[in-house]
Amino acid sequence: MRVLLVGSGGREHALAATLARSPKLTALFIAPGNPGTAELGTNVAIGASDVPALITFAKEQQVDLIVPGPEAPLVAGLADACAAAGLACAGPTQAAARLEGSKSFSKEVCYAAGVPTARGERFTSAEDAITYIAERGAPIVVKADGLAAGKGVVVAQTVAEAQDAVREMMTQGSMGDAGRSVVIEDCLVGEEVSLFAFCSGETAMLIGAAQDHKRIGDNDTGPNTGGMGAVSPPRGFDRAAQEDALDLLVRPMLKEMVRRGTPFRGVIFAGLMLTETGPQLIEYNVRFGDPEAQALLLRLTSDLLPALAALAEDRLDTTPVTFSDQAAISVVMAARGYPAKPETGAVISGIADAEALEGVRVFQAGTKENALRELVVAGGRVLSVCALGDTVQEARDRAYAGVKAISWDGAAWRTDIGARAL
Repeated sequence: MRVLLVGSGGREHALAATLARSPKLTALFIAPGNPGTAELGTNVAIGASDVPALITFAKEQQVDLIVPGPEAPLVAGLADACAAAGLACAGPTQAAARLEGSKSFSKEVCYAAGVPTARGERFTSAEDAITYIAERGAPIVVKADGLAAGKGVVVAQTVAEAQDAVREMMTQGSMGDAGRSVVIEDCLVGEEVSLFAFCSGETAMLIGAAQDHKRIGDNDTGPNTGGMGAVSPPRGFDRAAQEDALDLLVRPMLKEMVRRGTPFRGVIFAGLMLTETGPQLIEYNVRFGDPEAQALLLRLTSDLLPALAALAEDRLDTTPVTFSDQAAISVVMAARGYPAKPETGAVISGIADAEALEGVRVFQAGTKENALRELVVAGGRVLSVCALGDTVQEARDRAYAGVKAISWDGAAWRTDIGARAL
């Protein structure tokens, strides 16, 4: 198969590495890719959300399958454009991608399907939102309704903090169009985990689970980010619990989407909270997570390509998804100033030294080559340093040894990724 992978982050580098192992792969293109993906296939200078250019390229290159990495092209209608052009795409339609593209739509579906989730209200008026927060109290969660690259969520511990978040999003425009409306939710308490499944119509097949670390600082302090690291499998959430969560949180949603005439097909990533009363949905995402995918895919032993090809045909590959019994840790190395104003341009060294360590793999995200062909920082989340180990402790030790082998001016990372899993 000739495959076009869309995206440029650590998730896409991990997907490229996984797809490259498939005996069914004959050519791999990555649009736009990064210096890491260039070692696995052919990078193409097309933006991930430039749907017309992606379609044109796929037709010219006789691509058999388009694999979307990030959410933005799906929300922009990539799968619909593929269908119109007779191209296979392993992702949901624009209507189904609203599950991630609109927090309020996702809530509406949950309520209709009976999916356990926090109480939430949508607001288009900052004044009304501020009044609601005062009445509801804190802690409380403020979410930008639209796509905000994982940074449009504020878990406010006080009423004032929540109201300030509303002003920043709705009045000051900190999240752009994504924050023109907001969803205010009750705060769920428990362990947060990420559940992944292949879905087609009303059916879902479990992939696996991971645990993300969203806040910038150790011990879950500071603002939310796109994710600062992950561990797979998460503690206290075994395969049986994952199947139960699919029954409770995913399959009812799939039936509701079919009822609405907008069936979902693709990868569902359900962010959920393991509360004292059982799992509750935080949000749906319509693709693999980042950095969860880096940890999860490192453990994958089965062939991902046939499963994605089946999704593109609106069916599930019945071949079981298999994983190593080992644990995996992903530690994100970020640029100084992330998530607010990351500093770029610093020269990165030591990746080869890190990958020479046993069990360590480095996936690139916010990187590029400068005029001297040096690898430099080009974004907020720069690298995912990942490792496998027979235990979480071994994987963690290996990952942090990899982190220590890499350097650039301003590198930042959390030191407690996976600590809760020990």
